[in-house]
Amino acid sequence: MTVSLEYENYDLGGLTWEEAEESILAADFVVLPTGSIEQHSLHLPVSVDTLRAENLTRVLVERAPEHEFNMLRLPTLPYGYSEHHMTRAGTMTLMPDTYQTVIRELGSSIAEHGASRLLIVNCHGGNLSPLKLAADRLERDTGIEVYIVNWTSYARDLLNERFGEDWSHAGEHETSAVELFHPDLVRTERKEKQERKASYNARQYRWYTDLAVQGGRGDPRNSDPEFMETVVAETTDRILTALREDLQQPSGGDGRIASDE
Repeated sequence: MTVSLEYENYDLGGLTWEEAEESILAADFVVLPTGSIEQHSLHLPVSVDTLRAENLTRVLVERAPEHEFNMLRLPTLPYGYSEHHMTRAGTMTLMPDTYQTVIRELGSSIAEHGASRLLIVNCHGGNLSPLKLAADRLERDTGIEVYIVNWTSYARDLLNERFGEDWSHAGEHETSAVELFHPDLVRTERKEKQERKASYNARQYRWYTDLAVQGGRGDPRNSDPEFMETVVAETTDRILTALREDLQQPSGGDGRIASDE
């Protein structure tokens, strides 16, 4: 399934409002997983990024106590900013302003209930720009601390070493991740080396299919779910360590919260 309904004790979705009140106040981080619904070539489902967000945050939250963190996970936000994939059926997109509004309003809700820190764990590159703008607004308007973790950024060196540098969209990395968590969703017989139409240096492309024939990059035939399992473990530790290091930094700001007056 795309968004799990098999709730654990760290999932907001399974709590009553009284339990939620206690859990929000006790959490070091309230975690929002963010993904997308968009084409992923011929062999992967459109839910890849959301599946990754769901599964990778589950691992993160379960490992958090090893780093002396208590985390509460919000339901995964399945839709993202994916306009550049709209030339292929099944892609669903929010526009950037809409996406920013959704993030701001979700963040504001959790801040109003007493959360001190919001951790956004993102698994879709197209979300990054609107996430940054939304986080800026949340920090200045509500006083909540916002942390953005683009999961793949913390694994890039490991993935480069194993797969080269062209493993991104629907390639070796994402295919390995889906094979690790949901192997039944991979159309193994459709895995093939992805063909490039163009590779721009400075030009901004209109649609992802301006660059890719099948809709992906790399060679998903070289996927390795066992290797991906080790990457998930190492990357999870890296993220938790980075959060601990951030907490040791000065908080910054002058404490002002914007008002409507």
